[in-house]
Amino acid sequence: MTPTLVTMEPERMRRWLAAARVQYVAERMEAGETKAEAEANAASSYETTFPGGIPTPSQRIFDVLVDGTVVGLLWIAPRDDAEPAHWWVWDIEIDEQFRGRGLGRATMLLAEERARSEGAASLGLNVFGGNHVAKALYDSLDYRETSIHMRKSL
Repeated sequence: MTPTLVTMEPERMRRWLAAARVQYVAERMEAGETKAEAEANAASSYETTFPGGIPTPSQRIFDVLVDGTVVGLLWIAPRDDAEPAHWWVWDIEIDEQFRGRGLGRATMLLAEERARSEGAASLGLNVFGGNHVAKALYDSLDYRETSIHMRKSL
C-alpha cells in the first residue's frame, strides 16, 4: 500500500474543518483545558489559518489516497508567517479501518518530502500526552521533544 497526497476538494474540506474543530476542542479539554478555554483556543487558531472558513494560501490540506480510495488526511503548513522555513504538521489522520498498515509512517514521510520541496528546513508537530501510538510513530521517525506541557487539576 503506497499512499499519495491529493489536494482536498473544497466541499470535503468544509466538512473536515467542522469536524476537526470539534475534535480539537475535545483534545484540548482532555489535555486539561476547560471547555471555554478549549473553544477560545480553537476559535483563535482556526480564524488565523481558515479566515471565514477558507484556508490561507500557505496551508496544504491533502487527502491521503491508496489506489484511489481516501484513507486519511494531512494538513501541513509553515508554523507561522515569521518563520516560513519551519513547517508544522497541523493534522494527520489515517481512518481507523486502514490503521496498522504503515500508512501513518508513509504519510509522515510524504509530509516531510512535501515540506522540504517547498523550502522547509524543519517539520514539527504536537502530540497530546495520551496519544501513545502517535508518539511512538514520531519517535521512530526521529522527531524529538522540544517542550512538554504538564498540568494538574486541583
